[in-house]
Amino acid sequence: MEKATLLISLIEPADGSLVRRILTRFQLANEEDPSFRLHGKGLMTLRLEQEGVDDGLEEIRAWPGVRRVAKLASGQRLSQMPATPRRERVAVTPDFRIGAPDFALIAGPCSVESQTQVTEIAAAVKEAGARMLRGGAFKPRTSPYEFGGLGRRGLEYLAAARAATGLPIVTEVLHRDELDLVAEYADVLQIGSRSMYNNALLFAAGRHPAGKPILLKRAFSATITEVLEAAEHILLGRFQAGLDEPRLILCERGIRLFNDLLRFSFDVSAIPHLRARTPLPVIADPSHPAGDRRYVEPLALAATAAGADGLIVEVSNYPYQAWCDSAQCLSIDEFRRLTDKAKVIARTVRD
Repeated sequence: MEKATLLISLIEPADGSLVRRILTRFQLANEEDPSFRLHGKGLMTLRLEQEGVDDGLEEIRAWPGVRRVAKLASGQRLSQMPATPRRERVAVTPDFRIGAPDFALIAGPCSVESQTQVTEIAAAVKEAGARMLRGGAFKPRTSPYEFGGLGRRGLEYLAAARAATGLPIVTEVLHRDELDLVAEYADVLQIGSRSMYNNALLFAAGRHPAGKPILLKRAFSATITEVLEAAEHILLGRFQAGLDEPRLILCERGIRLFNDLLRFSFDVSAIPHLRARTPLPVIADPSHPAGDRRYVEPLALAATAAGADGLIVEVSNYPYQAWCDSAQCLSIDEFRRLTDKAKVIARTVRD
C-alpha cells in the first residue's frame, strides 16, 4: 500500500458535489473521515493508504472546479529540502532578493513614531548599508497599556519613507482582517513570534491575492519542527492560491530558556539546522534576544558566521528616546560598525 498526502486546490466556492466526488474516488466515506480535511473552501488534504493514487491524480486534474493537484509522499513537506539541494531566493524588488549568495541587511525602528522619524532613520540606515526598512505600525505588546503602534498612519509614514529613500519595507500584520491593509503598503509581510501559532493567519497570509513575500519569526517557545510546520500553513495557502514560488523567509529571534541574563536565548544552532532542512532563506534578529544594545553586535556576528542569509536589526537616530524597545535599539553609528563587520564575515562564509 502506498502512503501519501494529496493536496487538491479547488476553484472557489467549492461545490459540495465536487468534494463528495473526490472523496468517493478515493474511497473515503464522507467529510467526517479523519483522513480528510477541507481548509476553508479552497483546499482539500487527504491522507491516503491505497493503490492507484497516481492514476487518480491525472483523472482529478481534468475535473471542472479543480485548480491544482499535488502528491506528497508519507511524511513529506512543502518546506522540505529537495533531493537535489538548492536554495530559494525571495524577490522583494526587481533588484533585491533575500537568499544566498546575497546577504540582506534590514534595519529600522521597533515602532514608527512619526513620518520625520522613520524617514530620517531610513535614509541613515540605507547610507550605512541596509537594503530594507523595518518598522512596526501594529505592535503586539505584553502590557495593554504600552504603545501599540500608529496603525494606518504608521503604514503611511513607512510608505513615505520608502518613497524618499527607495528602501522596500517589512512590517508586521497581527490579524486576518488587517491583511488587505498591510499588504497595500508593505513589500514584505511579517508574521511575528507571537503569531507563529496562529494557523488561520498563516494560511490567509499565504493565500492572499497580493502574493507578497512573508517573513515568519520563530515563536519564543517553538521547536525547529514547529517552525517548519508553521511555514507549511503558509505554503499550503500559496498552493491553494495557485502561487508556485514559496516567497517565504524564516527568522531566528531567540527562545525562552532558564538563562535570564539576556531577554531570550539566541539559538544560533537553529540557523545551520534550518538551512539543512529547508531551501527557504533563514535570517536572524539579534535585537530581541539581546534585549540590550551591548549584546546585539556579537549575536549578529555569530548568526552571520553560522550562515544566516541576513539580519533584521532595530536601529534609531535617537535610540534612548525610542517609544518601544529602546534598551536594545542601536544608534546609527553602532549599526554602521555592525554592518561593516557582518559584511566581512558574510563574504568569508560564502566564499
